[in-house]
Amino acid sequence: MSGLSLDSEQLDRYSRHIIMDEVGPAGQERLLDSRILCVGAGGLGSPVIQYLAAAGVGTLGIADDDVVERSNLQRQVLHGESDVGRPKVDSAAEFVAEQNPDVTVERHETRVTSENVENLVTDYDVVVDGSDNFATRYLVNDACTLAGVPFSHGAILKFEGQVTTFAARDDSPCYRCIFPEAPPAGSVPSCAEAGVLGVLPGTVGCIQATEAVKLALDYGEPLDGRLLLYDAADMTFDTAEIRRNPECPVCGDDPDIGSVRDVEYVDTCAIEN
Repeated sequence: MSGLSLDSEQLDRYSRHIIMDEVGPAGQERLLDSRILCVGAGGLGSPVIQYLAAAGVGTLGIADDDVVERSNLQRQVLHGESDVGRPKVDSAAEFVAEQNPDVTVERHETRVTSENVENLVTDYDVVVDGSDNFATRYLVNDACTLAGVPFSHGAILKFEGQVTTFAARDDSPCYRCIFPEAPPAGSVPSCAEAGVLGVLPGTVGCIQATEAVKLALDYGEPLDGRLLLYDAADMTFDTAEIRRNPECPVCGDDPDIGSVRDVEYVDTCAIEN
């Protein structure tokens, strides 16, 4: 930590954190000194960015190469009608600036690729994956796992969502421990094809933001080793245990993936033969 001290406005702004024994002034200073990257400024990224900014995460990276479309507005609550056609990183940064002047936004108006992902994730303490495609999910998983950077994973479709956290500990699983390869193209519909309940990403993204704050504070038990499954139609939450797979291609005992350069992040995102 950099030894920050809270001024009178910060003592007021973060007063509900400061009175908590579990956070207090030292915890709030830790948040203000933290660096968190959000991959995606869409449905999941919107609540993540809003709540991390409100919590006082000092540096918030936002990586997204897309522009706001009118069809986004049903669920991507960072953006409004006047933002249609604007880069999402610009709209998101403008929202954060209005919400909390303590937060520095680092805009990465780019698609996350194997050429830039390593430099992106290693520059942050925690990564939140709010992407909407398998290629980016596997890319973020592999880069974070190899670099030892903890990250939160979220996914949504129709009425259902899932969240987990990969804490990058020696005994922690990774995304490939659950799904070694992506499903065949076309076998799982996207939100654009099957739809998504507008409020669903709010719930899932808020859980991801909670996990990121806990990691930044180094407090509580993250979802490491647990996959939280949410069904909004039945309003149920279930938890499935995830164990590290000794044969996992990226975090196993004898991994095949030593670099993101070893993988072609298309189709099944498998290691190149």
